[in-house]
Amino acid sequence: MLNAIIGSVELGLLYAIMALGVYITYRILDFPDLTVDGSFVTGGAIAAVMITGGYSPWLAGVAAFAGGLAAGFCTGLLHTKGKINGLLSGILMMIALYSINLRIMGKPNLSLRGFDVPFFDISSDWVRIGLIAAGVILIKLMLDGFLRTDLGLALRATGDNARMIRSFGSHTDTTKIVGVGLSNGLVALSGALITQYQNFADISSGIGMIVIGLASVIIGEALLGARTVFWATLAAVVGAVVYRIVVALALRADWFEASDLKVITAAIVILALVIPSAQRSWRQKQLAKRRTAQLSERTPQQPEGGGKHA
Repeated sequence: MLNAIIGSVELGLLYAIMALGVYITYRILDFPDLTVDGSFVTGGAIAAVMITGGYSPWLAGVAAFAGGLAAGFCTGLLHTKGKINGLLSGILMMIALYSINLRIMGKPNLSLRGFDVPFFDISSDWVRIGLIAAGVILIKLMLDGFLRTDLGLALRATGDNARMIRSFGSHTDTTKIVGVGLSNGLVALSGALITQYQNFADISSGIGMIVIGLASVIIGEALLGARTVFWATLAAVVGAVVYRIVVALALRADWFEASDLKVITAAIVILALVIPSAQRSWRQKQLAKRRTAQLSERTPQQPEGGGKHA
């Protein structure tokens, strides 16, 4: 059980980078980006090809980030300059990336066994988790800092009210392209790290990644809230770890099998969406009842005789 939880925490931290990317499009830009399912594999494919080609894993990670950035830019251009619906832009790019990823790897899967991946070869689980956590927190803080710059503030304002930010002379097309590009760059970096962690890249590994990212963001916000950017990004990180732990515990139960992973993911997302909504509805009803009771207590009672006596 302890080994399963340790592995879940480690994998959750790697997925947290993807969750931060999904947070940018889902929460900040309010953009339904399905490019994630393709750019995740793009990052893994680039990393696998470069590592098997003798390049450093660190350089492979940088190249994977650049590949995801390019994929996101293409989605943003389709939406802003091509005037294609945001959801359809992501779908079109996701489909295109399937063939592109196959071309990058040259085959449906690519193994890294026998190649040097020094970071994930560290024998101590706690040291490895500590280093991964430090890297994830560094990326989170860098994202927080970016979102406080002029461009980051314009990005956040574009998601809140694009018409208003245009009235101030800002180019919302540029901010959308940058936001979607940065999101997919982080997703691709996560894909590259998970490929190194698992020692292989697979063309189908990106299926359902957008749902995992959304689950992480929603679970994190349910646990920590999203009062500020700092707490919102921290919630995405925590949500990714909690999600992996919940999945690991569910798969260890006797009535679930490994093939049920997607069903478990869907169930977690449904619960994470329905429970907060039901809680808000219940609180609103209770508040309405209290207000009605207070108004009835303040309203003066009419005398039984009614009216004035002559």
